[in-house]
Amino acid sequence: MATTLQLVDKNAELEEINILGALAFPILVVNSENQISYVNAATEQFLEQGKSLLTGFPLDQVFSKHSPILSLAEQVRANSISVFEHDIDLSSARGGTRRISVQASPMLDRPGSVVLSFHSHGAARSMERQLVHRGAARSVTAMASMLAHEVKNPLSGIRGAAQLLESAVNIEDQSLAQLIKDEADRICKLVDRIGVFGDEGPPDREEVNIHEVLDRVHQLTSAEFSENVAILTDYDPSLPAILANKDQLIQVFLNLVKNAVEAMPNQKGEIRLTTGFRRGVRLTIPSSPERVHLPIMISVTDNGNGIPDDITQNIFDPFVTTKSGGTGLGLALVAKLVHDHGGVVEFETDNEGTSFKLYFPMLGASGGGPN
Repeated sequence: MATTLQLVDKNAELEEINILGALAFPILVVNSENQISYVNAATEQFLEQGKSLLTGFPLDQVFSKHSPILSLAEQVRANSISVFEHDIDLSSARGGTRRISVQASPMLDRPGSVVLSFHSHGAARSMERQLVHRGAARSVTAMASMLAHEVKNPLSGIRGAAQLLESAVNIEDQSLAQLIKDEADRICKLVDRIGVFGDEGPPDREEVNIHEVLDRVHQLTSAEFSENVAILTDYDPSLPAILANKDQLIQVFLNLVKNAVEAMPNQKGEIRLTTGFRRGVRLTIPSSPERVHLPIMISVTDNGNGIPDDITQNIFDPFVTTKSGGTGLGLALVAKLVHDHGGVVEFETDNEGTSFKLYFPMLGASGGGPN
């Protein structure tokens, strides 16, 4: 009987190895002594070394002794959790360096062993784009303050003059005076929208249940779009509170939901609001050694037509829009408000729909403030 069980265990182990070997991304397993016990074919190509040379080697002889890979493995062993780190500097002992994201997970059936998977083109690049989008949103702040002061004051004078002219000119010319007033009002509204980017200091914040925010957005949008769009929810009820300005978060998700609705104007659409806890999500802040924990995830997903390829790289920049008559400020405002709350926003899109994912720090978590 013992021999039979050993044979079954051996077959199961071989099956696991075959599965790992078939994966397209690099997989590396280290034992409790930090020695490499397994690499798949993708890892050989990734590290430019053969399996026979890598197997049995200490991890700190393959990567730099100060590489975050070593601390990742220790963290997984100590806490028995999976950790996904975005955009870390992966330096090898041979002198090579690159930016990459790494997933580290414990092997429950082998105490002390850790599985490391490396991803060169996924979330790391996506998160890097979001840091650029933060800068784009911040660049609007100075322009907003200038516009509010330098444009709105003369607009009031122009509108007042047009109002006086309207009562003094003949009927045929009154329509021109009305046109001047209407255009002045339209520009004033545009400046008001840009004004939300002004730097007025940190907003008042309190403990906020994100599900109350989403329920309010659901209520507001369902009444307006219920005939054409079904809004579904998939909440994690155990999600903790976050430190936030409730009104600003309502504005963030109203913008995202309305954009989702407009992505499917001619069809019966579906929008899904999802929340979850991603314990291992961390992000490196440029020019700082600090790694920010962002475990609170909220996503807004639609089944619309997707975002055109030619604007995906600049979708959070101000004045970038695909809508006729749109101002292109909705997503720029989303990027700014999420950043002000210490979070990040990323998205995935194709011709079957778009998903925006927002990550926030937990209430009381260190390193969660804006940068």
